[in-house]
Amino acid sequence: MIGVSILGSTGSIGISTLDVLARYPDRYRIEALSANNSVEKLYQQCLKFRPTKAVMANPDAAEQLHRQLTKIAPEIEVEAGSHKLEEIASSSRTHYVMAAIVGAAGLLPTLAAARAGKRVLLANKESLVMSGQLFISAIEENGAELIPIDSEHNAIWQCMPQGNGSMKQKGIRRILLTASGGPFRNKKLSDLETVTPDEACAHPNWDMGRKISVDSASMMNKGLEIIEAHWLFGATAEQIEVVIHPESVIHSMVDYIDGSVLAQLGNPDMRTPIANGLAWPNRMASGVMPLDLFKIGQLTFYPPDFKQFPCLDLAYTALKKGGTCSTILNAANEVAVQAFLEHRIPFTYIPRLIEWALGEITSTTAESIDTILKGDTLTRQAVEEQIYRWK
Repeated sequence: MIGVSILGSTGSIGISTLDVLARYPDRYRIEALSANNSVEKLYQQCLKFRPTKAVMANPDAAEQLHRQLTKIAPEIEVEAGSHKLEEIASSSRTHYVMAAIVGAAGLLPTLAAARAGKRVLLANKESLVMSGQLFISAIEENGAELIPIDSEHNAIWQCMPQGNGSMKQKGIRRILLTASGGPFRNKKLSDLETVTPDEACAHPNWDMGRKISVDSASMMNKGLEIIEAHWLFGATAEQIEVVIHPESVIHSMVDYIDGSVLAQLGNPDMRTPIANGLAWPNRMASGVMPLDLFKIGQLTFYPPDFKQFPCLDLAYTALKKGGTCSTILNAANEVAVQAFLEHRIPFTYIPRLIEWALGEITSTTAESIDTILKGDTLTRQAVEEQIYRWK
């Protein structure tokens, strides 16, 4: 039996992962589930899947979960704290780790899984955005397996030859990173000043959490994916091209020097890349409906508007500058998105705050995890202060 721990089991990726795993009870064992504050959701998951451990980042939430489980499933150990997330990610009973915690909070437990030599199913793009080479080195030095779960990166991964080698050695000219364009792709720039959090979270194709939905609306989600693609596939900024594809049927493409373009197609359902990562190098049913090309009818593509979505340009800038610029970019974005969701700033302030942070906060060499975490903390404090001043 393969032991699977899910970091962030109550989010959309975690729920989809459990849906896939439930189809194969004779192949996979749920070792641990984790959440931040969602006590009731995690309680219900524990009752259904009976993990060995349940971890909540929030100690008060963990105490509440413990009281509930003691009555019905006392054998499930309930623990609290971020350090416990690192423990379940590196446990000898865990073989695969689904890294699905949203944001910088997922960095340390995901890094722990890499250092423990696990198969890391990476849905937490911030781990690579923030730690870059440190994370890749941890994978390589400890014999871990890294399989991207973001639909775009999983598509690229499927379209590339496996094994070591540079983009040039594999005959790859560029990566074509597709993007739906989000809910505001047809809005005018002048209209974005007054959009609401609910409007930003109303994605036309994907069912995601609120933070990721806002990132999709601003296209920072794609910006973070540009940086992630750089570290995953060794592509330069110039070798990664964003393509707006509203249907979300082609999840990304790889352009080869002989003129071939390989694409991975499928319905917009995260269970496909999740099943791919769990079963690799084999395939298994995921519960996703077969793709009906006749129903789709046509596929459209066009270039992104960098003036309407400045977060894309900011991500390319951070990638090219290197150092802790990507950490600054990510931290500023997380703070800005949360402020927008709390109605403290308008939507158009998100890129403004990120641009301010990249210009005002000094980037350093990303030489250690402590340096990265320090840059993350300093950026968050500075951006919060800037929000207060702008008010």
